[in-house]
Amino acid sequence: MNILYKTCLVLATVGCINWGLVGIFDFNLVEFLFGNGTLITRLVYILVAISGIIQLGILTKDLDH
Repeated sequence: MNILYKTCLVLATVGCINWGLVGIFDFNLVEFLFGNGTLITRLVYILVAISGIIQLGILTKDLDH
């Protein structure tokens, strides 16, 4: 698995954990760490979204070869 896939997996996992915290505890970890509506917060959300889209492409790829 190359570095792009690993990076996307980590970012998508961060997004999943953050959404889980929002759903269970009403606590947004990204906004807690970087502030509400800051440029860094928006950048994290954009990177997580791009990672999720790339993960969809990985689902259709045969990684065994």
